Amino acid sequence: MSEKSTAPRVDPAARPPRAWQRMLSGRRLDLLDPAPKDIEIEDIAHGLARVARWNGQTVGDHAFSVAQHALLVEEIATAMQPDLTRRWQLAALLHDAPEYVVGDLISPFKAAVGLNYKAFETRLLEAIHRRFGLPPSLPERIALAIKAADRVAAFYEATQLAGFSEPEANRYFGVPRGVPASLQRRLETLEAVPSAVAQASFLARFRELSKD
Repeated sequence: MSEKSTAPRVDPAARPPRAWQRMLSGRRLDLLDPAPKDIEIEDIAHGLARVARWNGQTVGDHAFSVAQHALLVEEIATAMQPDLTRRWQLAALLHDAPEYVVGDLISPFKAAVGLNYKAFETRLLEAIHRRFGLPPSLPERIALAIKAADRVAAFYEATQLAGFSEPEANRYFGVPRGVPASLQRRLETLEAVPSAVAQASFLARFRELSKD
């Protein structure tokens, strides 16, 4: 008869909480100390295409995904700032990339959580930037241009998909300015697409902007 092990049992509750995410690529991303080598664009595209903007409270047969939002922001930023290089267009496409693991928390919830959520998100975005050859912190002009495009996208998403009135959207996101008329017409007929379509479109645009 074999002897029973005398090694002390470890209480699962005494172990430190798991702070990493297993990706479909096989990577294991440490959320508290993210390493660029553990970040893959396929994981980002897959995750963002399955994260719903507006907590899913949008009209249509499909959720309006963060991947589709990212494409929209990059398109708006490029239209409003025609001198953006491909490098900065890529930064616009990746502006919400951390949400592939942390999700899209609406602004009221971010304000309510009891940790420095912004610092947590920024650390992950910096690792993503390093992975794809972007500076950890963007130049102020580029950051402001992306933020302006983000607010324009939010305005049209809010009014076309999320049930906001125009005065309400103006109050929270500002009056959209500087949008070319041709793009504005398209923004006024936004529709959510299936997650597989959003994922493929995001990957295609990433590869186009990443060409040498």
